[in-house]
Amino acid sequence: MQTTLAGGLQEAAPAPAVRLASARRAPWQQTLDRLRRNQAAMVGSTIILILVLIALFAPLFVRFEETDHAGKSLTPPNPINWAGTDVLGRDVFSRIMLGTRISLSVGVLSVAIGASVGLVLGLTAGYYLGKVDAGIVMLVDTLLAFPGILLAIAIVAVLGPGLTNVMIAVGISAIPSYTRLVRGSVLTAREQEYVTASQVAGCGARRLMFRHIMPNILTPVIVLATLDIPTAILSAAGLSFLGLGAQPPSPEWGAMVSDGRQYLRVAWWLTTCPGIAIMLTVLAINQFGDGLRDALDPRLRT
Repeated sequence: MQTTLAGGLQEAAPAPAVRLASARRAPWQQTLDRLRRNQAAMVGSTIILILVLIALFAPLFVRFEETDHAGKSLTPPNPINWAGTDVLGRDVFSRIMLGTRISLSVGVLSVAIGASVGLVLGLTAGYYLGKVDAGIVMLVDTLLAFPGILLAIAIVAVLGPGLTNVMIAVGISAIPSYTRLVRGSVLTAREQEYVTASQVAGCGARRLMFRHIMPNILTPVIVLATLDIPTAILSAAGLSFLGLGAQPPSPEWGAMVSDGRQYLRVAWWLTTCPGIAIMLTVLAINQFGDGLRDALDPRLRT
């Protein structure tokens, strides 16, 4: 097929086969293509991959264990101790690498707790409505009455300090946002024809919620979970900084920043190096989450 241009020239229009091939691409392929075109998201995903590899394999190639004495106390960064040593002579760089597993695990598991509980509560509230919905909404509003970090501090104060309790506390503080998001999505999905058809076909409530409605509302939940991981890492680091999270000698980044604050004038690397690790991790996951949100936006699908 040809189109006539000014001056009598003709230009061939795109072949129908090319347009059909593009239209027939699966939605996940289109999403992946859009994600690949986002340079910031690709840089973020590369950093995330490196962090995951460090978390998995750091114990195999770090030169010093978390409690090893690698040199003199408060040694500045040097070719042997790349990030210096702390007040006990432990290698800061090795401790940061070993702490990658802790920080990533806390972030992912905290979000998993909040997202899974919020997903169930949101599905239940949005599907059943009535008194069930009112009760869940009242519970969510009660949790929202407290700032997230304050609620986490209160929960840790009740449960006691420790990484497990920090994950539980941060996860509980994240439940309201997932519950409200899922509830709103379910209220919209209830009006769709596939839900009505499933009800007419005799599909039970549990099967309808988890087999039909849930797969169709997971996209915003996945995006929110991705963007919540940095918040969970920062919250866990903040609790550890306050002494409510990881306990010595655990190489958690927030605890390392807390340990080095009293030596800030004479040993800047004790707080700066783990602080940079927190910043890079949070920035990388945020960039990837933003790119994923844009790639999954249904308005951009072709």
